Amino acid sequence: MLSRSNSTGKLFPLVFNKLKVIPNEPFAPSFQALFSTHIVGEKPILVRDFVHSALYDRNHGYFSQRSGAVGVLERSIKFNQLEGRKAYMKQLDKIYKQSGIAWFTPVELFKPWYAQGIAEAIMRTTNLSVPLKIFEIGGGSGTCAKGIMDYIMLNAPPRVYNSMTYTSVEISPALAEIQRQTVGEVRSHLSKFKVEHRDAMDRSGWGDGEQQPCWVIMLEVLDNLPHDLIYSENQVSPWMEVWVEKHLDREGLSELYKPLQDPLIKRCVEIMELEKNNTRQNTLVSKAWSKLFPKPRRCWLPTGCMKLLEVLHAALPKMSLIASDFSFLPDVKIPGERAPLVSTKKDGCSSDYSNYLDAKGDADIFFPTDFWLLERIDHYCSGWLKLQKDKSSSQGKKRRTITLDTSAFMEEFGLPSKTRTKDGYNPLLDDFKNTKFYLSVPTHNIK
Repeated sequence: MLSRSNSTGKLFPLVFNKLKVIPNEPFAPSFQALFSTHIVGEKPILVRDFVHSALYDRNHGYFSQRSGAVGVLERSIKFNQLEGRKAYMKQLDKIYKQSGIAWFTPVELFKPWYAQGIAEAIMRTTNLSVPLKIFEIGGGSGTCAKGIMDYIMLNAPPRVYNSMTYTSVEISPALAEIQRQTVGEVRSHLSKFKVEHRDAMDRSGWGDGEQQPCWVIMLEVLDNLPHDLIYSENQVSPWMEVWVEKHLDREGLSELYKPLQDPLIKRCVEIMELEKNNTRQNTLVSKAWSKLFPKPRRCWLPTGCMKLLEVLHAALPKMSLIASDFSFLPDVKIPGERAPLVSTKKDGCSSDYSNYLDAKGDADIFFPTDFWLLERIDHYCSGWLKLQKDKSSSQGKKRRTITLDTSAFMEEFGLPSKTRTKDGYNPLLDDFKNTKFYLSVPTHNIK
């Protein structure tokens, strides 16, 4: 995504606060903290709560203040009429300047071809003997929904289109209305499409769930889900969970560190470390090395993703999943494995923060997706992957999964010729090197 991968601006040095460790103690459940205009109230909060509020707080969150953060193109780009990359970049620059939009999603820039590639992947894999049910989480402007429904209407047997349902789960009321308008451009879609204005991570919103096979689509959703942060003094010291607190004697925020006690963080850490070789020899070498060259460690955990997948697998046990997101982000100055890019835009110019604590509703916070870890979390949430402390006898069936570069996905399922310029340059295949698709289907997806 060009607008996210090319953030520029003056970079400020990150100033770490003095390490502060407090003993294990009870704390309030996640998302119950009260946030002031500076996000953090009188009590410390987990980093995931800080990220959630900075992005989604109704009064002060980044997306709440910027309902137009995701743009809608008035008309599709005619790639075949452009000479090459220079002409495409000029066209893109013109679009951004005229719209004043923070960024356009790939499904918008490459409509209708991007959505049609996803539709083709669904058609090749789904069981057409049962009604097609699709759920999209964070549907943006509705362009993906309309593109998929258009494709199925024109290319699938009439009974497939006539019996299908498409449900968008959207947390933003403004975007929910835009989606209805976009899909409603084709009148026959309206009887098959609905928007549910709710948080997909809330299990109660799914009711009794869906026991039949269905599809879940998540495009650029994982990157904005809340993450937690863990810290270790050196390579062999135990991980500690990071909390955010207000300074008592001056304005500003700082980190404090507690022994791991949050259940979601602990499960995510165990999944992350399952594949590590914990042999005695390796441990002894690591301990000796860390004493000679101690180095603090910081690691960002996709606990929001884990919570969402737990809810989805519980509510939709026979779901198939298509997710697309960033596999890496360049020029990230915030330290830590899987660290986010924290970017703000003023007067048309982007600038990046070097400390995530500086984001107080004025900046987008987006994370790269570790697709290997995503697969492990998916297997865990489906019930197939068991943690060492899980003694239950029941085990779900292993899912069939594959991770593809965006170019490989679109070459397999899309129509690359439609996004190719006159000189052979193809922005969808050539420019999106830092994005991937993840496909996951159950092995028991039968009638």
